[in-house]
Amino acid sequence: MPRRPRLAVAGIPWHIIQRGNNHSACFYAEQDYQYYLQTLREQAEKYQCAIHAYVLMTNHVHLLLTPAKTESASLLMKHLGQRFVQYINRSYRRSGTLWEGRFKSCLAQEEDYVLVCYRYIELNPVRAGMVQHPGEYPWSSYRYNGDGKENSLLKPHDHYLGLGVDQRERCANYRSLFKAHLDSSTINEIRKATNGNYVLGNDRFKDEIEDRLQRRVTPGKSGRPAKKNEPK
Repeated sequence: MPRRPRLAVAGIPWHIIQRGNNHSACFYAEQDYQYYLQTLREQAEKYQCAIHAYVLMTNHVHLLLTPAKTESASLLMKHLGQRFVQYINRSYRRSGTLWEGRFKSCLAQEEDYVLVCYRYIELNPVRAGMVQHPGEYPWSSYRYNGDGKENSLLKPHDHYLGLGVDQRERCANYRSLFKAHLDSSTINEIRKATNGNYVLGNDRFKDEIEDRLQRRVTPGKSGRPAKKNEPK
């Protein structure tokens, strides 16, 4: 069965997941994380993607970004992935693939889901039991978004900027969002949309994207289609 074409729209945030092949490690040492972030910054500038949030886990990566052009995010991930695989293979004298197929993605509604995706991404190490607080994990965007540490990779989304009149106020209000963990239904909603290449948002947003792309943007109903004049 052919895979569904990726939902690609410029100017709308994308949540992206890329996993290691067979859930194997992608990062082995501190310099690997540093190289990935450096390359991400270079490729994001080249292909005009604004990076809002990220986390580099041992065997997968989460990104929240807004592409300036329809093809920007796919080009970014293609060249970032290729360069990182070459680096890993060269550094550790290995060969073959590193990533598990193509990356997963969804389009995220700005009003209701951008800051939720920020939190979902940066809470990943907490959910994995690696740390107790997202600020303890060095390979995520939380230390900029929550603590105000300098990070030239990041370009805050307008909804993040709307948290305060200056960075100090924004950070304080952002930290307050983490006083409660995301509920399981929200986590499952994000995972389902991202893994299925669907839209993450309310019905109005889904209808807007569906009209724009002229294709289905939500999961289809299970079972055989109803025949004409068949009772529903």
